[in-house]
Amino acid sequence: MHWRRKWQPTPVFLPGESQGREAWWADVSVVSQSRTRLKRLSSSSSSSNPSVFTGSVHTPVVPEQNCYSKHLAVLNNSSWFTVKPFANEEEYKNTEAIVWKFQNGIGEKLQQKLLQRAKGRRNWLEEWWLNVAYLDVRIPSQLNVNFGGPASHIEHYWPPKEGTQLERGSISLWHNLNYWQLLRKEKLAVEKVGNTPLDMNQFRMLFSTCKIPGITRDSIINYFRTESEGHSPSHLAVLCRGRVFVFDVMHEGYLMTAPEIQRQLTYIQKKCHSEPDGPGVAALTTEERTRWAKAREYLISLNPENLTILEKIQSSLLVFCLDDDSPHVTPEDYSQVSAKILNGDPTVRWGDKSYNLIAFSNGVFGSNCDHAPFDAMVLVKVCYYVDENILENEGRWKGSEKVRDIPVPEELVFTVDEKVLNDINQAKAQYFKQVSDLQLVVYAFTSFGKKLTKEKQLHPDTFIQLALQLAYYRLHGRPGCCYETAMTRLFYHGRTETVRPCTVEAVNWCQSMQNPSTSLLERKHMMLEAFAKHNKMMKDCSTGKGFDRHLLGLSLIAKEEGLPVPELFTDPLFSRSGGGGNFVLSTSLVGYLRVQGVMVPMVHNGYGFFYHIRDDRFVVSCSAWKSCPETDAEKLVQQVFHAFCDMMQLMEMPHL
Repeated sequence: MHWRRKWQPTPVFLPGESQGREAWWADVSVVSQSRTRLKRLSSSSSSSNPSVFTGSVHTPVVPEQNCYSKHLAVLNNSSWFTVKPFANEEEYKNTEAIVWKFQNGIGEKLQQKLLQRAKGRRNWLEEWWLNVAYLDVRIPSQLNVNFGGPASHIEHYWPPKEGTQLERGSISLWHNLNYWQLLRKEKLAVEKVGNTPLDMNQFRMLFSTCKIPGITRDSIINYFRTESEGHSPSHLAVLCRGRVFVFDVMHEGYLMTAPEIQRQLTYIQKKCHSEPDGPGVAALTTEERTRWAKAREYLISLNPENLTILEKIQSSLLVFCLDDDSPHVTPEDYSQVSAKILNGDPTVRWGDKSYNLIAFSNGVFGSNCDHAPFDAMVLVKVCYYVDENILENEGRWKGSEKVRDIPVPEELVFTVDEKVLNDINQAKAQYFKQVSDLQLVVYAFTSFGKKLTKEKQLHPDTFIQLALQLAYYRLHGRPGCCYETAMTRLFYHGRTETVRPCTVEAVNWCQSMQNPSTSLLERKHMMLEAFAKHNKMMKDCSTGKGFDRHLLGLSLIAKEEGLPVPELFTDPLFSRSGGGGNFVLSTSLVGYLRVQGVMVPMVHNGYGFFYHIRDDRFVVSCSAWKSCPETDAEKLVQQVFHAFCDMMQLMEMPHL
């Protein structure tokens, strides 16, 4: 099997056939909840398994007319909603005039230049997106950009229990390392939508990947190689009480066993608990990006060995974080543990690493990941793989208890001076100031779940999105511009497109729910119209027919050409409807497995809303900033749960 099978290029989109009704959400359900499916994750032979680290067709450029009609939601009766709920009649007519002027003026020229760019690239967006969305961002990324989530092991064999951190940690690491070996050996099954393979390139970035701070732009370095490509790093980095250790997970050509890993972790923990804490250089990764870049340059100038240490951390498979906290967690309330994962001890997180695996003192686990190299579904897949293996083995290690004579871990000791220590203290101060402002709740709604919504012929993702729209409308008295992630992995190196759930149909329905003169049958009819619109949007966005990334491309072409910012992008309704990263609701479906995610809001007066769906429950996380008097994550979630019940009551009404 060759990982780089020649794919069709990612198209300069000329409207074509869609991938079918289920394509848009299949990414989150590719890994079935059945145990037999889990085995197929690693059982594909190299002779039958399609190429893994590749993509499908070229990334599309939406036809210009289609793009504008979707932005306005009036042309061609497309009904795509972006600006109308946020405008009065005069504002809307003004925006309509701006769009027509752009379309028949500079927009046409920019479109042609974008098409020219697409001809020479398999993915015209990839480099731009990485830079604009991640690498050019200067705010501290560990809290503002990274995503994370708690492991669901507590729901079966690993409830919180002191004294289990190292034993469980070694087992969790061993399963993670087996997943790494599947990638190395190119034996991970390619995910598909029907018979169409999804792009798997992001999986290359899970292990041995790190973001490097730059003065004006960061960079990503990836050390991972398949076995056929050559040598790949095989060491872990372990952070404990401000100190850094590394050890190789391979010994005499074989992967360490869980008892051998536990011995290494025990050595590190005993050493750290019996000696003074380290300086906590990892806290520098929480800083504003330019300040961190300058601090890193100074750190390297102190002693060349500091660069060697940094490179060992950067190239490590992952960072294993031994955290002294013991956060509360239950299957119905993941709030405290999720908060600790997102904003815990900065001296035992390397914020720039693609994968921080966090082990708390009470044997509870979670992950914190830099968002730049990959999207959350990559982490979902490895977390589910680990959780299923822990479940199948009843939480125990069932292999050999023999421990070979293996070298003890190596401690990496930075050379620091007063300036470095001051930089660390400043980084901690700004970090703790911001994390103290974060409100985060993660609750399970257990009255019903996917099973009942499917029985009612309602798509569960759309069900939650519309409930969120109603909840926001009830809480704030106005529509909430909303971003939902659509995966575009049907295309070469595809990542995401923006779905805008705040449609005209959704707002009309929300208004009807608050209008006592509207009958229940009318409300149901309007709700089903909103469902139909959302379902169509998600399918279109996943199959290359979205418009937000296209508009981004047009704005970046103008910038590259040294042209003034087109009026389309300075129109107040552009940002008011969420354009330019101004969505008050930043949302994403994490999937249909036992994996939950958390992330902070996109804007100060907004919410971060992640959720996953199971047969018998919906688990939602909601974040907000305490310093914003308008927002309250707790109240919004309770309104969402209330909306769930109201929507299901509507479905009990007779058919129209």
